[in-house]
Amino acid sequence: MSEVVKSRPRYGVMRLIDATGYRLPLAGFVSILHRISGMLMFLLLPFILFMLDKSLTSEVSFAELKALTSGVFVKLVILALVWAYLHHFSAGVRHLFMDLHYGLDKHTARKSAVGVLAVSLTLTALIGLKLFGVF
Repeated sequence: MSEVVKSRPRYGVMRLIDATGYRLPLAGFVSILHRISGMLMFLLLPFILFMLDKSLTSEVSFAELKALTSGVFVKLVILALVWAYLHHFSAGVRHLFMDLHYGLDKHTARKSAVGVLAVSLTLTALIGLKLFGVF
């Protein structure tokens, strides 16, 4: 006699393909961006320290740094760092308020997540315009 083996659902085991079916709330998206921005700042720390060292060594090295940062690619890297800092800072302030038990309900958490994105992207755009010489 053959036995019928039923396939049972596996709870607690999630594959990467399963994660694509979930719709992340905006607060979760901001939280992931907070982690990404922290990692970006950490990984680009040698670049930041190199630029700081070059700018403070002498007037000649400052002029060399100014020539180095005139390229579009370097300006985009600097702009990415600016966004990472601004987003990480504003999301960190949001998390501090949440640690004090303010804005924990769903509606307020969504509004604060929108605020974090609005502040970080607006300030990044303004600094980007200044960086690329619009004003």
